[in-house]
Amino acid sequence: MFDLEQSLDTSITHPVIAPAPRKASPFFWTCKRAFDIGMSLLLFPIFAIAFLSLLIFNPLFNRGSLFFIQDRMGQNCSMFRLVKFRSMHPIDKITRGPNDPLETDRITAMGRFLRKTRIDELPQILNVLRGDMSLIGPRPDYYEHAKTHIESIPGYCARHAVRPGISGLAQTKLGYSVSEDETTRKVQVDLEYIAKVSFRMEAKLVWETIKTVVTRAGA
Repeated sequence: MFDLEQSLDTSITHPVIAPAPRKASPFFWTCKRAFDIGMSLLLFPIFAIAFLSLLIFNPLFNRGSLFFIQDRMGQNCSMFRLVKFRSMHPIDKITRGPNDPLETDRITAMGRFLRKTRIDELPQILNVLRGDMSLIGPRPDYYEHAKTHIESIPGYCARHAVRPGISGLAQTKLGYSVSEDETTRKVQVDLEYIAKVSFRMEAKLVWETIKTVVTRAGA
């Protein structure tokens, strides 16, 4: 566990942290990155089909921009721009606080389908290919909310020692966090993932994610 004041460099815009202790070897992380790239390339045709389909249906059932792009906190607490297919009515400014519940009333009719099928997550393979994200890892939070969590939740910085993921151990065990207590528990699970990750754990999380998508659970 890292001391918060030692972990943050307040003289720069984006705080950085020292690498967290990791059980896995450099060989594991190299293989993990290769798997991320390979799987993202395999998923790219599905993303392309979804993209072309939504170009047709979005103006009819989900008027507005095709993509939802948001600043998220990534590895070493740096900021990156996460991209998804938009599933909610657009707003000019985010007013939801870091521990407020999801504004489900803003989800469009097509957005509910996109979320249920996880199609809205497909564009994140572009983030994976860019190196912003991994397929498996701690889920990245909205950047402004993450800065709040850094100040209030022990260990929050350390969970950014690895690339954030589209899915991860906390997502499969806990689901969506809607309070500071739940976010604190999520951080503990994320740190458990970083400390104990292995080929076996990674394979299990990939399988759990596939099952969730196929059964449409948790959406």
